[in-house]
Amino acid sequence: MVQAGEAVLAAVSGGPDSVALVHILATLAPLLSFQLAIAHLNHGLRSHESERDAEFVAALARKLKLKLYQDKKNVRQYQKRHKLSPEEAARQVRYIFLNQTAETHAYDKIAVGHHLDDNAELVMLFFLRGSGTLGLSGIPPVRDGKIIRPLINVKRSEIIEFLNEKDLAYVSDATNADLSLLRNKIRHELMPHLAATYNPNIVETLNRLASVVRSEEKWIERLTEHLFETALLHRDADSIGLSLENFGEFPLGARRRLIRKAIRMVKGNLRRIAFTHIDAALRLVFQGPQSGGIDLPDDIRIQRHGQALIISKQEQRRRPPGGGRSAAVCTAYEYSLAAPGIVSIREAGMRLELTETSIEEVADVRRAGQRIAFFDIHKVTFPLIVRNSCPGDRFSPLGMDGTQKLKSFFINNKIPKDQRVKCPLLVSNGKIIWVVGHRLDNSAKVDRETRKVLKAEVLLA
Repeated sequence: MVQAGEAVLAAVSGGPDSVALVHILATLAPLLSFQLAIAHLNHGLRSHESERDAEFVAALARKLKLKLYQDKKNVRQYQKRHKLSPEEAARQVRYIFLNQTAETHAYDKIAVGHHLDDNAELVMLFFLRGSGTLGLSGIPPVRDGKIIRPLINVKRSEIIEFLNEKDLAYVSDATNADLSLLRNKIRHELMPHLAATYNPNIVETLNRLASVVRSEEKWIERLTEHLFETALLHRDADSIGLSLENFGEFPLGARRRLIRKAIRMVKGNLRRIAFTHIDAALRLVFQGPQSGGIDLPDDIRIQRHGQALIISKQEQRRRPPGGGRSAAVCTAYEYSLAAPGIVSIREAGMRLELTETSIEEVADVRRAGQRIAFFDIHKVTFPLIVRNSCPGDRFSPLGMDGTQKLKSFFINNKIPKDQRVKCPLLVSNGKIIWVVGHRLDNSAKVDRETRKVLKAEVLLA
């Protein structure tokens, strides 16, 4: 990870992992002949605790006689501007700070404190979300030849044991115990349950899985490189063009990889790009119009022009479907539910909860109100998709014969344009079964034969 003569910037939050990391690196630095410094970013998310952490790291730098680079950023402002979760916003801001600091002050490597348990938890998180092999490959020990993780093969318990043995102080982040966060639920509930009930070595098992998948992912990526070069029409800073002339001859897995690779090259990463987004792009290629397009998170636009597919980064978000002079803007979204559960729809400012029940427990379907809908569970197909509208969408409104354009339904029911763009649609097997908060479709309605019911309820975000 480190060569003699290099300079290493250690990211130190003050927590046990980063404190152990910097003490170990400080011991190794003279033995391996590399320079070491500390970087700490104050996110300002936890008020006085954030200030406490900054003071602790400053004292630690003085104790170890290491140069310290500190800064404070407004993460909440960044979060609102980019419509991210607090955790993702903090992560992005932190890495921007670390990379800028390393570049400005000529540091070759950035060391972060991820360990064996972190990797296992992330693999489990991606598994639960239905990730592909890239997600299951976990946290790479070295990323882009610059980000290094010296503790990636060390367990959390070993880190705590080391700190206790050396009598080294650290600070605790109260948000790590917040069970409303899925990552924390996995850490504090799921992983201990799996270890106690199914596999006492679950952490090592998941890390072995990640290692196997990571090596095969690298191999498959090399195999598809030739296909990508063959399909590449053009590439510049903000867009990539792929030829569709022979696209249908490629295996399905290769098609997905080519589109994913193009998005990553334009966007810089694949965060917030889900499996459903890649399949939406494939539907555009094989089922969409010759000049259609879709919008993905973070201003990524995929446009089809005949036999060319253009993946580009947009400066401004798209106008709502239907065009015109409206100032309303919206990023296309799409979420997948593999089973009944809750999905948060940030773009619409709501959550949607799906639960299974029996017909006997449903008091009166007709008096459910607009925020609750009932479906015959045998008439829907999982995974269900929650997305916003696309040009040409049609459905069969409950109580009407035939189908109607969604655009006409919105106009007839006087739904404002800014609400139309954000309005979630619940989709089963490619068919809209609920214009959420407005009207059900005939295809999945509850009838006299219904015995099992799927209840969908809109909750506050």
